[in-house]
Amino acid sequence: MDRRLVLAVLILATLTVMVLLLSRPGEEVVPVRAATTTSLYNTGLLDYLAEKYMELNPGVRIDFIAVGSGEALRRAEMGDACLVLVHAPSLERVYIEKGVLLNGSIFAYNYFVIVGPRGDPAGVGGSESAVEAFKRIYTWGERGRVKFISRGDGSGTHVREMMIWRMAGLKPGGDWYMESGQGMAQTLVMASELDAYTLSDIGTYLALKGEGRLEGLEILYTNSSELINIYSIYYTSSCKEGEWEAARGFMEFIISNQDLIEEYNRAAGGPLFHPAKGADWLGIEWRRLAGYQG
Repeated sequence: MDRRLVLAVLILATLTVMVLLLSRPGEEVVPVRAATTTSLYNTGLLDYLAEKYMELNPGVRIDFIAVGSGEALRRAEMGDACLVLVHAPSLERVYIEKGVLLNGSIFAYNYFVIVGPRGDPAGVGGSESAVEAFKRIYTWGERGRVKFISRGDGSGTHVREMMIWRMAGLKPGGDWYMESGQGMAQTLVMASELDAYTLSDIGTYLALKGEGRLEGLEILYTNSSELINIYSIYYTSSCKEGEWEAARGFMEFIISNQDLIEEYNRAAGGPLFHPAKGADWLGIEWRRLAGYQG
């Protein structure tokens, strides 16, 4: 027999065996489509939690789609995500009332921070509230002395920024107010390069600061009222057959293994997130930020 024919037969046989092995019953992997905010994904926490979950459940694969909270929720409504992990209570309420988000739970929290150049020309560090800090940035921005970088992308961080501007009674604009239209990491790098102010979640800031990517950009102000940042996980009406069980399993795993968040903080070298377990007041804060009265 021709050697080339023998080789072709061997290759075909090998490929056939591989296909049969990969398609054996009971070994199919269920992919779970999970849309999440970039400010959560960029820290590495989600990959860490997913890795721990998949070690115990090798038949499941969590596929993260990192976008802003607004886009994550929109994708869920369009049928493109079975899980969402977001931090925008006012937006979450809209999709809960639409029936897109079927169930959910708060799993972690941290705080937004106002960051800016080390010299702090607007004097943000001396503010008594986030509203006052934004007023100072606005005043110095209008004088052409400072810049502010907004994400401008409908994300949870952008929603909170807009809320603070409204509370301050201000509508920013002009050359000093710039929109990155990008995720939290890119926005922070842009602020660092332009010696500008921005609003960030503390987790992404600390992660990038630890990598040496934010030279000269410092945390200047934070507080526990206007800047509380609450992360929730939901499964949605867009789950496919078989996907829902895996998604619910991952959600329950995150809720019942809160110690993994503390474990990740230690590995990351900083308090990027606080577990929600035991913080019953978070539900009240979530309702306040979502716009519920009473």
